Formats: sequence, C-alpha cells, structure tokens
Amino acid sequence: MAIRPPLLQRGDTIGLVTLGSPLDANIINTRVQVLRNMGFNIVFGRHVYSYDGIVSASAQERADDLMNMFRDPSVNMILATRGGTGVQTILPYLDFDVIRQNPKVISGYSDITVLLNSLYQFSNLITFHSLMLIDFRPETPAYNFNQFFEATSTLTSPRIIQNPPNYALRSLVPGNVTGPIVGGNMTSLVNALGTPYEINTQGKILFLEETHSPTTMVFRYLTQLLMAGKFRDCLGIIMGECTNCPVSYRTTYEDLINALLVPLGKPLITNLSSGHGLYKAAIPIGANVNINSTESTLTVMEPTVS
Repeated sequence: MAIRPPLLQRGDTIGLVTLGSPLDANIINTRVQVLRNMGFNIVFGRHVYSYDGIVSASAQERADDLMNMFRDPSVNMILATRGGTGVQTILPYLDFDVIRQNPKVISGYSDITVLLNSLYQFSNLITFHSLMLIDFRPETPAYNFNQFFEATSTLTSPRIIQNPPNYALRSLVPGNVTGPIVGGNMTSLVNALGTPYEINTQGKILFLEETHSPTTMVFRYLTQLLMAGKFRDCLGIIMGECTNCPVSYRTTYEDLINALLVPLGKPLITNLSSGHGLYKAAIPIGANVNINSTESTLTVMEPTVS
C-alpha cells in the first residue's frame, strides 16, 4: 500500500516551488494572496521567482528547493507554481529515501506529471494530479477547489470522481478493474521513456491527458507508449481531454482513441476532466481506484491522506 501524506488543514503551511519554467512575479503574488485568504501560511522556495531562460534555475537548485520543503517540518504541503518545461531534469538530484520518510501532500500537473509518478514509483508516496499555484484565482471553477480539497483534506472513502455537469464520462470498452492509478500528461510521460524515471504501468490503471498537440503528435505519443509496452502492461485506461489539440488529416483525438486503444480490449473510459482543461478532477497518483467502464464510473477506493 502506498504512503498517504498527512491531510491538509486550513492554517497549515504550504511550501511553494518553481520546478520547471519561470512564472511572472505578479502572477505568483496574486495567487499567493488567494491562498492566504483561504487561511494558509506560505513559505517560498529560494528560486520561486528565479529566471534562467527556459527554466527558473539550475536543476540542482530547483531540486534543492523541493528537498528543503520535504525536510522542513513546518511545511505541510508542497505546491508547484507551474509546470512548463524541464521538471524531469531535477529527478537525478532528489533523495527518494528522505522523501519517503517525510511524506507530504504535493500537487501539480502538466510537466509536474513526471515528478508525481516518480515520487510514487521511488518513494511509494501518493501524489496529486491536481491544482498548481496558477490555478488559485477567484475565477477558478468551484468544482476544481472541491476536488482538490476533497482529495487532500478529507478521509472520504470511497470517493467517486464525477465530471462536472454536462461533461459525461464515456465508456468505450466495458470492464471492471481495480488497481493503483498512474499517469498524467502524455508529453511528460513520453519524454521520460528510456530513462530511469520511465513510468511503470504493470498492474496499474493508466490515465492520460494532453494539451496543445496536433493529432499527428498525439498519434506519435500513443504509438510510442504502445511500442514501449505501457498499454500492454496496464489493467485499464482512462483518457482525459486533449485541450486545444488541432485536428490533422481530418483525424480527431477521439478517432485516435478508437483506432489505437479500443482494439486492445482493456476497460476504457474517456472524457475525464483533469489536467489542462477548465475543469480539473483531482487524481491521486498511486492510490487504488476502480474503473467500471460498464457503468462509466471512476472511484477512489481508499483515503488518499491520513
């Protein structure tokens, strides 16, 4: 069983880290105020505001910021300011044993995907494919906050992950399987193939989403994951949205799913609102979930915090 981090409560301290691309200081400051208005204390990683071209700081410096948050007993949760590019470069500098001994809620998506899955894979820690600092703004849908806090601040179990109204989950291959959920952003997962941090899907339920990739690129990603055995090894598949993904050669994202994934015969649910879209379901990476693709339900089978 994976390690559940201590639950997050109002009044707790959130440690902010910029682990990939830099983020404008004004955006950081306005989002931090939203968190403070919610009742949280904030501490800043040394390089939260840094700018070093494509990334905020060197890989070692960004990794040190993250490790310092795990080591700091006053920090209850670690929140990525954003994803962007370059998160995977910090992985060789992390001490997964220290992280295992100091479990904390950590949340993000996009390029943070490779970190979330590595923390589960190497530290056995449940992580959260959910909000980043950039999402803490007044106009964020209540659905997103409800999902985030239900996953990180309650012991609710089982927890049914429902899409927002009028965004129905769709079942394409019937079945009923239970196992740990892994995955997230396709670009990040494909970029980690062939490295020590390649995702392990053996006996897992694989969740995927993507953004700003034409369907020619999505075809390449899905084919690469197929050839790497990631769909062969998994128990079932959950496909999230492909937001702002241009159609190529009159072939849509849904066409690719039907052509490449449906023939595998594995339980398959599509249209999950999580990741880069307006609505963001909170997916606990490493927790046991059930997908019933006969009834189009996704259920988290255990508390994801302790």
